[in-house]
Amino acid sequence: MHDYRVIMDTPRKRTRRGVKLARWFAASSIVVASSVYFLFDAAPSSDADAPTLVAETPPVDDSVESRPSLTTHTLLLPGQATDIATPADNTETAVELPAAKVQIQTSAADLKIDLDTTLMDTVATTNNANVETSAVVSAAKAPPAEPEVPIRWHNHTIKNGESLAIILNKMGIGSSEIHHLVHADKATKRLTKIQPGESLRVLASDDGEIHKLLHDIDRLNSLEVTRTDDSFSTRKIKRDAELHTTHATAIIENSLFLSGQKAGLSDAVIMELAAIFGWDIDFALDIRSGDSFTVAYEERYLDGDKLGDGAIISAEFVNRGRSIKAVRYTDPTGDTGYYSPDGRSMRKAFLRTPVDFTRISSRFSLGRKHPILNRIRAHKGVDYAASHGTPVRATGDGKVVHRGRKGGYGKTIIVQHGGRYETLYAHLSNYSGKAHQGNRIKQGQIIGYVGQTGLATGPHLHYEFHVDGVHRNPLTVKLPEAQPISEKFKADFLSKTQALLAQLDLFRATIVAER
Repeated sequence: MHDYRVIMDTPRKRTRRGVKLARWFAASSIVVASSVYFLFDAAPSSDADAPTLVAETPPVDDSVESRPSLTTHTLLLPGQATDIATPADNTETAVELPAAKVQIQTSAADLKIDLDTTLMDTVATTNNANVETSAVVSAAKAPPAEPEVPIRWHNHTIKNGESLAIILNKMGIGSSEIHHLVHADKATKRLTKIQPGESLRVLASDDGEIHKLLHDIDRLNSLEVTRTDDSFSTRKIKRDAELHTTHATAIIENSLFLSGQKAGLSDAVIMELAAIFGWDIDFALDIRSGDSFTVAYEERYLDGDKLGDGAIISAEFVNRGRSIKAVRYTDPTGDTGYYSPDGRSMRKAFLRTPVDFTRISSRFSLGRKHPILNRIRAHKGVDYAASHGTPVRATGDGKVVHRGRKGGYGKTIIVQHGGRYETLYAHLSNYSGKAHQGNRIKQGQIIGYVGQTGLATGPHLHYEFHVDGVHRNPLTVKLPEAQPISEKFKADFLSKTQALLAQLDLFRATIVAER
C-alpha cells in the first residue's frame, strides 16, 4: 500500500500537467460517481467521456540509489490527460501546484484522489484503472461581503431653539428616517416635544440609518428606541431614587412662606404643607406670630446627588395654641391621602381660601359702605387682595354653571357643588381654558385669574359661599367633612402611622431641646 499526497497551494508551477489538473478542477462543476456526474444529480455522460486511469512504471535509474522507483498514474479526463508521478515505495511526496490540493493513495489495485479547489471539494476512488467514484461538490463560494457601513454613537444635549429634526439632520440622518421614527408609536411622538436640558444619544450608521436612540427625559426617566427590521420598538426606563427622611421646625414670625424658607424648606414643601392644612387653617387670616410647625419629609437622591424633595410624611401645625397633626397613608388599593391621627381625612369638601398667600382686604358684612357707589351696600363675600393674574382655584369639586360677565361683578365664574352648595368668583381678569360652562372641575383646579373687572378699585378676588341659596360668611361657615378612612383599612392605618407620628414628636422635642 502506497500513501502519497500531492498538495497544491502556491502559484508555483512544478509540472505542466499539474497545472492542467488544477485548472480543470477549478473550472469544472461536475462530480464523478461511477462515471462523470454533474452537480445537483445530473445524469452521467457516455462511457466515452468517463475518466480512466493508466498506470505505467518507468525504468529504474540505478545511478541514483536513494531515489525510489516511480509509478506514473495518468488520470484520463474528458478531453484531457494529467500525469502524476508517485514513488513506488511507501513514502510520501508533496508537489506544489496552483489553486488546488490533491491527495493520492496508491496500491497495485486502487488509487484514491482527494481534491480541494477554490470552487469544489471532490473525492474520487479508482479500482484497477476502472473509475469507481464517489464525489461531493460544494456550491460555489459566495462573493466577498461588501464592507459594513460604520455605526457610531452621537451624544447631544438639547439647547434653546433646537428641534428633533435639526439635531438628527446634523447627525447625518435624513427626513424620511426621522418621519419613520416619530411615527413609530405614541412614545416616539414625544420626541417632537423635547425640552432644553434633556439629552439624546443616537446610534446611527454613516448612511443615516438609526439603530438605537436613548432620550434622557431626566435623571430618573428615559425612553429607549430600538430598530426592529423595518420599524422601531420602544421601552420606558425608570430608575428609582433613594429616599431619605429629614425634618424641619419653625416658629412663624411674619408668614408661613418666609418662615418656611428660613427653616430651609423648598417652595414645593411649603406649598404642600399649606395644602395639607388648608382645609383647617386660612393662611391669609388665621396665621399669628408665634404659631409653629414641624414637618418630616422625604428627600430624593440618585448616585449620591440630591434630586429634590419628596412627599411630606407627617406634619404638625400649632395655630393659636391649637395643635393639628397629619400623617400620610397609602391604603391597600393604592390611594394616598393625609389623615388625622384617628383616621379622619384632612381633606374637606371645600378649601378655606381660593387663592394662596394673600391678605383679606374686605370681610363679609351686611352694612359695608361700597367704595365706588359710596353708599351702604351689603358685602356678601370676602375680598382677597392679590396681584393681577394670581391663579384662582375652585374650593371644591363641582360643575361650572356660569362663566361670563355679571353686572358689577365683572368677569365671574359660579360653581355648583352638589345640591346644597355654590361658590362665586368675581372681578376676574380672565378664565381658565378648562373652566367652560358645563364643565366639571376638581377641588384646587385653576378656574381663573385675579383682576379688577366690574366695580373694583384694584385687583382682588371677590369670593362668596352659598348654602341652600343663602349667602354665608366663607370665613366662618362650617364646612362639610370628607369621608373618614374606611373601617376595613383602619387597623392597617394605625399600625403603619403610629411610628411616623412618634417620629414626628421626637423631631419636635429634639429641636426644642436644642434651642
